[in-house]
Order: sequence, then C-alpha cells, then structure tokens
Amino acid sequence: MQVAVAQMGATTDKAANLAAATELVARAARAGARLVVLPEYAMAWDPRPTAEALAAEAEGLDGPFVAALARAAHGHRVTVVAGMTERPGDGGARPYNTVVAVNAGGELIGAYRKVHLYDAFGDRESDRLAPRAPEALVLALGDLRVGVMTCYDLRFPEMARFLVDAGANVLALPATWISGPGKLDHWRTLAKARAIENTVYMLAAGQTGRYRTGHSVVVGPSGEVLAEAGEEPGVAVAEVTGAQVQAVRERNPSLANRRFEVRPR
Repeated sequence: MQVAVAQMGATTDKAANLAAATELVARAARAGARLVVLPEYAMAWDPRPTAEALAAEAEGLDGPFVAALARAAHGHRVTVVAGMTERPGDGGARPYNTVVAVNAGGELIGAYRKVHLYDAFGDRESDRLAPRAPEALVLALGDLRVGVMTCYDLRFPEMARFLVDAGANVLALPATWISGPGKLDHWRTLAKARAIENTVYMLAAGQTGRYRTGHSVVVGPSGEVLAEAGEEPGVAVAEVTGAQVQAVRERNPSLANRRFEVRPR
C-alpha cells in the first residue's frame, strides 16, 4: 500500500490551514497514497499559545475541521490522520491535543488524545491542554494495523511498544517537532529507533516553517529511510506492506524474545 507523510506550516489562520491540508491530501492521493498522515496541530498552530487562545480555537469532533477532512478523505478515497485542538466533551476546562482519523468513506474512525504533553525544552503544554490516560488507537487498513501517537510521544519507547502490543505493525506520528540544536538529529534517530526496536513502519509527519523542523519521514521496519521530505511543505510517499513487517520479524524476532512487558501507570 502506498502511504504519504504530508507536511505544512500551520498558522493561527484556520481557513488557510484547512486549504493547505486538503491540497496536501489531494497531492498525496494523486501520487497513489491510500493513507495520508498530516502533522500535529494541522488545524491551527501558534508558536506562543495561551490557554485562552487554545480554548477559543478548539473544536468538537463534529466541528468544521473534522467535517472538511472527512470530505477530502471521501473525495480522494484515502484515509487521513491529522492533529487538531479538541474541545472537551466531558466538561473539562482545558482542550485536548487530539489526532483524528477519517476513512475513505468519510467516516470518523478514531481519535487519540495525546498522553505525553510537551513539558520539555522550556515549554509546558500541560499548562494549556489536558492529558489523557493511555488508550491504544490502532486502525485496520488492509493488512496494516496503524497505531497512532503524537509528537513528544516519540521520546517514550514504551508508548510505541504499547501500540505494538495492541497489534500495530505501522506507527503514525503527527508532530510539530520544534527546531533547535540537535533536534533534527533527535527526530531522525528516534523515528528510526522506534521502527527498529518494534520492527514496524514509522510514518512521522512534521510541521514546516519558522521554529519547526520539517523532514517528515517514512522509516521501514529495519530502520531504512524509505521517503523523506525536506524543509518545505509537501508530501513524501512510500510503499508499505504487512508482509514486509512479517518477513523482518522472522529474521529479527526481538519482540518474541523479550522478557518485559509495558503497562501504563
């Protein structure tokens, strides 16, 4: 199956972001992709957000952002995974950093609320957003089982293993990987590490533009880079198969040989 990681430079202009996102979906579909992974905060992004601004921009899962993604997915017959700020439906005061998935029929098939909020490198995402307890979102797509995680989750190997234990043979990671000394090396190294140690594909889609790293990447289950974007908006497309994961796991049965298990705390 052809898959795409799509990168864009989101701003606080939700209409412009949506236009950019749907154009990337169209480009990926024209390139043959059946799964398109967009970045974290594809709906809107502010480099210096306030809690009040995030609460004001947040939308429900039945809001215009998800509805537009669903139309694009249906129109191009692709599954789309993308990040948004979700208004809590449970009466909570703070929104969620949420990744949604819509299928080729235009149906919402899953939502993952970020577990590890970005309280690092001088930022405190938890001052503005609410975390959720770990829940494994794994999407069935042909012979692929796509586990969903978000940005900072990449730094926690147990998160990826949690999804693999739930059946994932592909990991989809929408991200807004902030630039800085060594950060691009971290991005590439961690994406490869999560793929190698779990013998899975990694589809890591990042944001472009000021303060952001870009370089969205598809990594194979042996750690090989199958496709990578640069620093500009665009798509990177690669072929992924469940059969290849199985072949790698037969040669390298590290999952079967392990002596520990991952349990949320």
